[in-house]
Parts: sequence; structure tokens; C-alpha cells
Amino acid sequence: MSTTAVVLIVVVAIIAIAVIGFALFRIRQSQRLRERFGPEYGRAVEESGSRFRAEERLAKLEQRVERFHIHPLSAAARTQYVETWRVIQARFVDNPQQALADADQLIRDVMSNRGYPVADFDRQAADLSVHHPYVVEHYRAGHEIAVRQARGHGSTEDLRQAMIHYRKLFAELVEEPQLARSQSMGESVTEVGTTVDRHG
Repeated sequence: MSTTAVVLIVVVAIIAIAVIGFALFRIRQSQRLRERFGPEYGRAVEESGSRFRAEERLAKLEQRVERFHIHPLSAAARTQYVETWRVIQARFVDNPQQALADADQLIRDVMSNRGYPVADFDRQAADLSVHHPYVVEHYRAGHEIAVRQARGHGSTEDLRQAMIHYRKLFAELVEEPQLARSQSMGESVTEVGTTVDRHG
């Protein structure tokens, strides 16, 4: 066999190995991102129009958030936030619009305390999706209702649903899962406040 032929075979083998290696890397990367982002992976694919662009976006987002110094709340801060949440929920009966605004601000305060940069809503939701992919959709749903309400298109029932969405995210951010588990989605916010009293 000529030297040229040997070189050609080696080059083809190297290219084949590189292609297989890249394909395996992409498969592992896809699997890892699906597992980490859960429902957010599908959302990113739908928004980006392709799996490749979605995975590129999620990988960059992951790298960005990993540079933050995200940390748990102190015990004192957690207790204070849970008590504030209880007060906000109790206030819903008399002033649902203000209670929802206060709940939104409280979530932003908790995020800031834990090390998330508090910027525009879309950026906040994207940052949260890295560590909280299964509840960030509640944040989006609650925020959407709040925006509609601010434009005069929200009923009291809509505001109640927004509070329930916010509660799901809040419970995870303060690492108090019983706050999210203790009520069904159909119960009133007044009942929610009573139940939180018993747990908090």
C-alpha cells in the first residue's frame, strides 16, 4: 500500500473518530440539558425553533448563572420571609391588587438575598430556570396575570390564581415545600393564610 493511501486512511479515520466523538458529545449534552431544565428545555426548543439553538442558549444561560454566588437563606431570613408571606396572603382579602404587588416584590427580595441579580422580568425568569425549572412557569403565569390586572383585565379570581402561582415559587425559593403542598389549587387565599399559620 502506498504512503498516500495510508495517509488518506489515517485522515479518514481521524475525521470519523472526530465526527463520532462530536455526535456523542451532543447526545450527552442534550440529555444533560433535558434533565437539568425539564419543561424549560421544551420551551426553549419551541421559542428558538431548533434544538441546536435552544441547547446553545440554555448552555450559555447555565454558564451565566453558575457565575453567580447563589446561596441558601439564613434561618432568620427564611423565618422573616415566611412571616411576611403570611401577612401578604392575609391582606389579599381586603386589597388583592396590593397583595399581589407585594408578593411580587417579596419574591424579588428573596431572589436578591439568595444572590440572583434582579433585573427585568424575562431575565429573572431565565435565571431562575437554571435551578428551579419546575416552578419558574408559575412565576411566568403569575406575572402574566399581574400585567393583565395592571391593564384593567384581571378579576379577583385571576388575582387569586396569581397568588397561588407565586406561592409555588416562593415555597421553593425559601426551601419550605410544605407551603406549596399544604393546599389544593382550588382553595381560597384566606384558607391558604390559615394553613400557613398552622405550619409557620
